[in-house]
Amino acid sequence: MNSSVPFEWMAATRFLREGRLQTAFIILGITIGVAVIVFMSALLSGLQVNFLNRVLTSSAQIQLLPLDQIARPLFGSGTVMEDATIQRPTQRIVSIDQWQKVRDRVGQIPGVLIVAPTMAGSALVTRGDASRAVRVSGIEPESYFQIIRIPDYLKAGKATLANNEIIVGTDLATNLGASLGDTLNVRAASGNTVVLRITGLFDLGNKGANESVSFVALRTAQSLLGQAGSVTTIEVKIADVYAAERLAVQIAAANPVKAESWIATNAQFFTAIRAQQSSNTLIRVFVGLSVAFGIAAVLVVSVIQRSKDIGILRAMGTTRGQILRIFLIQGGLLGFAGAVIGCGVGVGGVVWYHSLIRQADGSELFPLLLERQLFIVTMGIATITGLLSAMAPALRAARLDPVEAIRG
Repeated sequence: MNSSVPFEWMAATRFLREGRLQTAFIILGITIGVAVIVFMSALLSGLQVNFLNRVLTSSAQIQLLPLDQIARPLFGSGTVMEDATIQRPTQRIVSIDQWQKVRDRVGQIPGVLIVAPTMAGSALVTRGDASRAVRVSGIEPESYFQIIRIPDYLKAGKATLANNEIIVGTDLATNLGASLGDTLNVRAASGNTVVLRITGLFDLGNKGANESVSFVALRTAQSLLGQAGSVTTIEVKIADVYAAERLAVQIAAANPVKAESWIATNAQFFTAIRAQQSSNTLIRVFVGLSVAFGIAAVLVVSVIQRSKDIGILRAMGTTRGQILRIFLIQGGLLGFAGAVIGCGVGVGGVVWYHSLIRQADGSELFPLLLERQLFIVTMGIATITGLLSAMAPALRAARLDPVEAIRG
């Protein structure tokens, strides 16, 4: 006998070995519970990341816009109103006032990573007899492509934008019968026209965006839209995407702009994400409770079955504290063993499901995210659950009177 092993550990492992069937069943139950938690957590985390990527593929986390123009009544002499009919101003391109200062101030806010000014407006793109209405976005590639990663979605060409170049969606190119290197005539509502050469074709995974979005150099857009030196939007990338609404309120309060976060513009989607997170938490709670009750039930039965053994141990001088620790160790060992096996089963399940389920184009439905923290937390919670669920049976065993326990 190895005297270096504490008595409580020897007794706990012996009780588990002698009750092999009970031990096997409770470990199986814990394994299933932990596997469900790991599988659902990894699956929902991957789906959430995939949804976020889709939403933020073609939009920034925060977008700064000019303040709305306010229609005011006209007054004549005194307080006599000249025109009682108040109409909103007609739609026209409005620049952000002192946008350079706004850009610099926003860039200094903690949590803001990238700030990119853009000039956007509508234009008519023609090639031969084909024409399409598009949204032209003038950008600075060095900053803008760090927010909207167009280079990652290029199907052909390269993400360069000289003054005479344009990047368009694959569907727009198809509709115009154009390909890489062809030239397009781009005409704005003001009558300004430029001839641009296609240097890149992108596919954002959204047909509407692929048909109507195009990118040109910032100065090209300013010239085309007749807004030299102006910008209509400032795109902002932040470190924590879930802090977008808070930062948007902070930016709008300190600058003459309207700040819109992706959370506000995608309210239904954000609500769905929150509901998904809540459901995942509820699943973990209920699975954990079922595992805890299972461990407690088995250990209660074990205490009843081993009443005489416990009485003999107490008569031989074993203290109440040692009896208590014997059953707590059993609960902890059961929880830990089931957690280790369950993590392996859960990982195998999510890897199999990830390889099985694909999108129509054959790409993955969701990224496979197996974070170390998930396994550490899961095994820790399972072990603690085992200890807590063993507390009541352990206290019952420790309180047994040795004489009555031996008599049975």
